[in-house]
Amino acid sequence: MNTFSPALTLVLSPFLLSVINRSKALLAGRRGAPLLQPYFDLVRLVKKGVVYSDVSAGLVQLAPVCNLAALFCCALLVPLGPLPACVSFQGDFILLAYLMGLGRFVTMLGALDTGSSFEGMGASREAFFAALAEPAFFLAMAGLSRMTGSLSLAGMLQTISAEQWLHGAPSLLLILVALFLVFLAENARIPVDDPTTHLELTMIHEVMILDHSGPDLAMIEYGVAIKIWLMAAISASILVPSGTSLLWLPLFFLLMIIIGVLVALVESSMARLRLIRVPQLLIGAGVFAGLALFLEFAQ
Repeated sequence: MNTFSPALTLVLSPFLLSVINRSKALLAGRRGAPLLQPYFDLVRLVKKGVVYSDVSAGLVQLAPVCNLAALFCCALLVPLGPLPACVSFQGDFILLAYLMGLGRFVTMLGALDTGSSFEGMGASREAFFAALAEPAFFLAMAGLSRMTGSLSLAGMLQTISAEQWLHGAPSLLLILVALFLVFLAENARIPVDDPTTHLELTMIHEVMILDHSGPDLAMIEYGVAIKIWLMAAISASILVPSGTSLLWLPLFFLLMIIIGVLVALVESSMARLRLIRVPQLLIGAGVFAGLALFLEFAQ
């Protein structure tokens, strides 16, 4: 059993979040925080105390732990470029999607458990947008499965050759665009959501964690970093040539950094969409993925 991939995920995931934040700062003409700032923030939060709502039934305390545990399990399923996943089997991408869905579900329950109307509003939005993002993700995975003839993440992400890129470049590019749009939605990034906003009426993910503090907030922020890393790793693995050795591992990490910079470029060059436009964006992601699947069946 390969434990190197999940270990790298757990150690390096906050660093990718730091790349995004630092790139945004540089694009805005600022110096930005140190690259290790997310690690410092996690340590600072762990040392703080926790305050719980008087009306809570206890779900708000369980939600961060369950969410982080679900994402830890996700880290076991995703290969990192040439590095194999810790666990691999036919249909494991379905488990991956619903482990992430489980983490989202418990976070929503924790938000509702606080008794805050604002957090309930954020949970409602999260559920609606997730229902639109999941079909796009499954269609993208179906396109990769059709192209590679495999139903496992390892088979889909680690067997795409240069020849397949030569003959199936339009399908792969459409899949990458769809996955990138799903990435922005699932991780509450601009133009879907703004992770730095403090306006409750416009927030989605951030409003659900307003009542979390201390170690609970640290687990949530760490989970955010892991999810960003895993979803970026799926796209980066598609771009790494198949049959590669560990010599291609630096290419994978370079692609991860490029994805982080691309996210920063998107967030620095456009404003957040109106909430009524977000469904259109996610439906567009589904259309891209569906078109890729159609092209594969048409060949």
